Amino acid sequence: MQPQQPSAPPVTVTAEASAARPTSSSDASPPARALDVAVVQFDPYTDKDANLDMLREHVRAAAARGARVVVAPEYSMYAVTRLDQRVIEAAEPLTGRYVTGLRGLAAEFGVHLVAGVVEADVASGRVYNTLVTAGPDAEFAAVYRKVHLYDAFGFRESDIVLPGPITEPATFTADGVVFGLQTCFDLRFPEGFRRLAAAGAQVLLLPAQWIPGPDKVEQWSTLLRARAIENTAYVAAADHAAPRGAGWSMIVDPTGMVLAELGESPGIATARVEPEHLARVRTTNPSLNLRRFGVGELD
Repeated sequence: MQPQQPSAPPVTVTAEASAARPTSSSDASPPARALDVAVVQFDPYTDKDANLDMLREHVRAAAARGARVVVAPEYSMYAVTRLDQRVIEAAEPLTGRYVTGLRGLAAEFGVHLVAGVVEADVASGRVYNTLVTAGPDAEFAAVYRKVHLYDAFGFRESDIVLPGPITEPATFTADGVVFGLQTCFDLRFPEGFRRLAAAGAQVLLLPAQWIPGPDKVEQWSTLLRARAIENTAYVAAADHAAPRGAGWSMIVDPTGMVLAELGESPGIATARVEPEHLARVRTTNPSLNLRRFGVGELD
């Protein structure tokens, strides 16, 4: 089957931070080095094969621009505006066809690929809203099941979706840089991002389906920049294109500066993660080291 083209012409935005690349070292553990990250914004719907084909074209384009980590939206596998029985019927185990396809894309293009899937849970009759990270070796690099469910703004994700268990922070490493995972509505809960930063994450990834609504884009951009500033970390957020998402996927640097962003249409945005820039920011503003409080789980 030939890959289907996205429903709207892809838009590509690039940006680079100004800091120089770090020099190599002969240490046994190679130091973190600069790498390009891409966020994919597309419009998945209810045809899982078509969704994977569309995603493949975006991953191909991102890899061609040098991206080493590619972030696709929440619900990249199957997307509707209102969750219902269709989502349960579309769910698959992590050994299923769609996740196997994601792992194949990561290997084909030599990237770490992060994407949201609907994971079946037969025992409960509901599903998990799960992020899968596949590495260039096609193996699982990280799995995160969304903790904070979207029971807000007139929606009840928990009618269909199980909350993920509280586990160790979900992270993976690419080119010596540590990446952490959160999903969509998690953005409104800074504790999860702080747990990732405290665990060593230098880049915070947020696949999302940010449902459109009054002031939602302003809230989205404000919260993304806040998570970057307060954790002195890069943030890369991938949303759905309109109409099932608000769009405005973006990559933010540790000072809150937007390095690259999209509008409402499908496309990719790329930016460079510079460990030396991050180190300078954290030296100037050592807020993580000046913390007086930790993050604990509520009963």
